[in-house]
Amino acid sequence: MTDKATEIASLLAPTVGSLGLELLGIEYLPATGGALVRLYIDVPAGEAGGNGAAPRAVGIEDCEAVSREVSAQLDVEDPISGNYTLEVSSPGLDRPLFTPDHYRRFTGETAKVVLRLPQDGRRRLTGRIGAVEGGDITFQVDGSPFTVAFDNIEKARLVPDWAALGLAAGKPGKGSGRTNNKSTNKPAADGPDSAE
Repeated sequence: MTDKATEIASLLAPTVGSLGLELLGIEYLPATGGALVRLYIDVPAGEAGGNGAAPRAVGIEDCEAVSREVSAQLDVEDPISGNYTLEVSSPGLDRPLFTPDHYRRFTGETAKVVLRLPQDGRRRLTGRIGAVEGGDITFQVDGSPFTVAFDNIEKARLVPDWAALGLAAGKPGKGSGRTNNKSTNKPAADGPDSAE
């Protein structure tokens, strides 16, 4: 997170927490004509429904409640000069990773990472989260360990395993069992196949 995002997150985390939710992190994207402030919220780790029910997920009502409370706080405290757009979102399947604890929680999962400064000739990498030790995160990239200082990570997101989620569609001619050979004009972004 940027310094401004960290400042805003510190200001808003207690407000989000008072609503029974966790502020995972903030993206602060300044632009001409107004900034974008995107908050990612989640149900605190380990919170489950009663009587063996599945864990509660963030719903639209949660996002609306956070948006109302945070908007009022931002109006009073005014940490952002100029116009801005506020977005409140659940983390989704391609959840962003903001803290070393997020990497620990998802050890063994695959993440896409963008580095602030190039390391070993690369600024982008995709790898399985291997270990979190001190201020370093180790990924398995192309079968080899690749250790990155947490402070050198600009942004990172989990890469959903669409097949494990049962959402990967087979490709015609690849043994998927699909027999429909008709061409469609649907945009490529309609399904999970479009995710990287």
